[in-house]
Amino acid sequence: MENKRLWLFYALITTLFWGLWGAFSTIPEKMGIPGNIIYVVWSVSMIIPGLIGIILFKWKIQNNAKSVIYGLLIGLTGAGGQLVLLSRALREGPAHLIFPIISLSPVITIALSLVFLKEKSGNLGVFGIILALGSMVLLSIIPSNNTTYGNLWVLFAISIFFAWGIQAFLIKLANQFVRAESIFFYMIVSGLLLVPLAFIMGDPEKPAAITSNGLLLAFGIQTLNSLGALCLVYAFRYGKAIIVSPLTNAIAPALTVIISLIIYQTVPSVWVFTGMGIAFLSTFIFAISDTT
Repeated sequence: MENKRLWLFYALITTLFWGLWGAFSTIPEKMGIPGNIIYVVWSVSMIIPGLIGIILFKWKIQNNAKSVIYGLLIGLTGAGGQLVLLSRALREGPAHLIFPIISLSPVITIALSLVFLKEKSGNLGVFGIILALGSMVLLSIIPSNNTTYGNLWVLFAISIFFAWGIQAFLIKLANQFVRAESIFFYMIVSGLLLVPLAFIMGDPEKPAAITSNGLLLAFGIQTLNSLGALCLVYAFRYGKAIIVSPLTNAIAPALTVIISLIIYQTVPSVWVFTGMGIAFLSTFIFAISDTT
């Protein structure tokens, strides 16, 4: 496949894995596994694609200071956001308000890429970006259950919003001088470094019902997320951050809705249904426009 379209290939693979992950991600917690333990499972699952790369593709990890620093910054912003989301944000606040905030993290990525990387896109590409951002808003509209929450969740949601937006920008920036496999290796290391903190952030008032079957299921589901993260790094290597970031963040939720519709027979609202259509339209626009 020509390099011009490699970004699209990896971006679509990312959305496939993340769409599947989103459809099944709530199952382990419903089985009684707390969010902080799910984070631990996720950090371990990141090792799987790393081992595949090292064994099958003979990855050579860069260990110079610049690679290590950027790799850890990327890893800590991503893993830190994941830890806050699973261990605190979803415990303190409603998912239907948290996810709309963090799903718009590409706004940060686009702004930083336009200013510091001087990325540009044609009129068709700009239209696709606007559609993708709009679809993310529509896909995040979920009816409220009228439950009363405090205000702490807002701080957590905003911190994740910035962390993941900055992480995506750093991935694109680092790809100019750090190989994708090295970036992912340090993402693995960062995730594991935060494991002790995950145990500390557990909820002592919520009894856990951890079973081997639940852990294995959680591991399989989180591996989908990890494989998607690996493909995302490669998507940023070959594509523009202002395109890759909104594309993956728009299509993955749309796929989640479709998969959930098939498996759980859940009917999406008119807003979500409209967002799905706009998301797939933005993908078509990105595919036919000159966005590399």
